[in-house]
Amino acid sequence: MAGPSFQALPGFRDFIPRECAVRNYLFETWRSVARRCGYVEYESPILEDTALYLKKSGGELSAQLFRFEDQGGRDVTLRPEVTASLARLVAQHQRDFPKPLKWFEIGQCFRYEKPQKGRGREFHQFNVDIIGEGGPAADAELIALAIETMLAFGFVAGDFVVRASDRHAWIEFASRHGVAEEAIPDFLNIVDKIEREKPEVLAQKLAAFSLSTAQVREFIAEPANASPAYLAIRDDLSARGFGDFIELDLSIVRGLAYYTGVVFEIFDSKKSMRAVAGGGRYDTLVATISDGAVDLPASGFAMGDYVIRNLIEETTHAAVRMEVWLQRNAAACDVFVVVADECKRPEALKLVTDLRRAGISADLSLTPAKVAKQFQSAEKSRARFALVVGTEYPELKLKILASRTEESGNAESAVDWLTDRLQQPDGPLLA
Repeated sequence: MAGPSFQALPGFRDFIPRECAVRNYLFETWRSVARRCGYVEYESPILEDTALYLKKSGGELSAQLFRFEDQGGRDVTLRPEVTASLARLVAQHQRDFPKPLKWFEIGQCFRYEKPQKGRGREFHQFNVDIIGEGGPAADAELIALAIETMLAFGFVAGDFVVRASDRHAWIEFASRHGVAEEAIPDFLNIVDKIEREKPEVLAQKLAAFSLSTAQVREFIAEPANASPAYLAIRDDLSARGFGDFIELDLSIVRGLAYYTGVVFEIFDSKKSMRAVAGGGRYDTLVATISDGAVDLPASGFAMGDYVIRNLIEETTHAAVRMEVWLQRNAAACDVFVVVADECKRPEALKLVTDLRRAGISADLSLTPAKVAKQFQSAEKSRARFALVVGTEYPELKLKILASRTEESGNAESAVDWLTDRLQQPDGPLLA
């Protein structure tokens, strides 16, 4: 038999209930960490003027845009990242807010690139930024939040590392070796791909700048090339108890041209996949986007849903934490009401309504069904409890589905009973 005529486009995803629940887990974790670190949420449009991304993006981004002309003749693009939109938004509204701005967004982005593990053509990003603070304390604050996020997902020391660098160090290196100022972005793009490029291709590209692979690798390997900003960030994180999570890696330069200073990426310790998160300082972007009308220093990072999910699923203790959350939050309902006597269906309907009005997630079979089948429905819904309404009504039986135990109660106190019961472990109540 032929399959469906239509499927999701390559690199795009359908979110069936479990996939949606996993996405909600990521979103809830991101949101809770950002809020407890003092950040407020904003939202920007998915569709923007294409010129916003062409103005100062650099690298491969301009070739990966989902770009088209709308019915009004405008050249528009589905946003490939959020930072440019944030810069536009801040330039327009920054007078309304005290500085620094500590903002975050969880939003969908689109890039036309080859779908593979950890990468799709549509994805969700957690974006966190500090606008209006130019010192390394802001960079350290952002890296600390990134570490807090990883810990909130259940990762522990040894699971991941923050690799940090500073573009200023590379700009000084390039200047000392005679690289013209206008050519420095192209040089940095070569450094950004140094671990992925074939040796002979890398050597050829560097030769165009009168540099050798050995010169570049020697610079990367020398800890003394760390910038003062990096050292200040390292000391700040050490004071927070996070010093063991960060290390210097001068091969990190980030691909987007708007980065101006310290940059960083988070990798799993085995470096078995793409960066889990990345970001850095972009002090000139707001001024560039606003044509000089607003000039504010800025720093930020983004974490995408693809790679962080892969890492969670491949790390046992993080995967267990996610599964526990899903068991409690991905169920269709908490209480499934089993109608054991159809004569009592009106009472069962009233009971479901009372539970729902009290904020308890409750459901029941819409049509008459055998009790065994109703229990199967309760199991499939992943409900914690099956509440049996039978001939003994107003006496009720509560089946704890995980432990296969049973308790008794009365319909008159069912709301209070279930409200209290949902706060307790899934075992029999002690007398």
